[in-house]
Amino acid sequence: MDDVSCGARRCGLLTLKRVGVIYNPISGPRLGRRMAQIEAAVQVLRGAGVEVQLAETHGPHTGGAQAREMAREGCDTIFACGGDGTIHDVLQGLVGSPAALAIIPLGTANALAHDLGIPRSPAGAARAALHGRPHRIPVGKASFTGNSGEPGSRYFTVAFGAGADAHLFYRLDSTWKRRHGMKAYYAQALHLWLTHELPRFQVEFTDDRGDVRHALASQVLAVRISDFGGVLRNLAPGAALSRPQLRVVLFKTVSRLPFLMYVMRTLLDGRWPVPGVELVDTARLVCRPLSENGPRRIYAETDGELLSRLPVEVSIVPDALTLVVPQEFATEEVREHRMATSLPPVSDPVS
Repeated sequence: MDDVSCGARRCGLLTLKRVGVIYNPISGPRLGRRMAQIEAAVQVLRGAGVEVQLAETHGPHTGGAQAREMAREGCDTIFACGGDGTIHDVLQGLVGSPAALAIIPLGTANALAHDLGIPRSPAGAARAALHGRPHRIPVGKASFTGNSGEPGSRYFTVAFGAGADAHLFYRLDSTWKRRHGMKAYYAQALHLWLTHELPRFQVEFTDDRGDVRHALASQVLAVRISDFGGVLRNLAPGAALSRPQLRVVLFKTVSRLPFLMYVMRTLLDGRWPVPGVELVDTARLVCRPLSENGPRRIYAETDGELLSRLPVEVSIVPDALTLVVPQEFATEEVREHRMATSLPPVSDPVS
């Protein structure tokens, strides 16, 4: 890496001059190696003449406030060093901020980093950021009512989910997740598929013709990224960070078989229809419990973090965030290719 005599590294229109690096001390399965990996990433940045302020999160849901404070103190870029949960936490303090968000993946799933093509090596991710480009993107916003009756909201970049997938995160043990990584997700998902009831709830959304539609669903996913990696890599064909809509997967069935069929379709990059499953585009989505649900709680999640129980309203915040992406991903040709290969043909509806 060449030295920069002015003490800064340009990323397109963005100058990395003073950055904050926020890391989660318990993110990811390899606790013993974490600090060495973080230090390697920090050394890459400092070796390029960038001033680095390093801080660990103070606890759950504290990264956003820390990121906001670092931006106020003059950091032009905040690196979220961890998994999707850490990125999600830091994101809360950067929406609407002049500071950019960069990513050093150090978690279990790392879905956003995978979608952007960020190297899994923390040092490699830091180098990619030094040569990266800033992009303004929309983000999702989930608004809800907390357990004490207070209104709340969370921004997201990966996905919002209501129903069975949120119940997975409600049930998933954090220690087991750190110890077993993605195997913990898959094992819990299989257990839920075999045993969990699939109560339906009401969904309201505005379709691409401007018509307000209503449906009953047992699972809803509002997705923002093209490629999750792993088994569910192409979970919502047509989703992309640059798009001003949510790509919504509606499971309008309580049968378990369509869930399995859709996973197999995703795994095999198939285009065949799945009965009871529909894909729609919308900028607004509302999920509400039915009176017949009674005291049963139906949960929601954002970016794999448990949010609340229903009702929840989901919307898009335009021009919300500056995201540092690898130079290769930033080219117009790559973005157009990602869009073209992720969108299913018009003649091949999912349902």
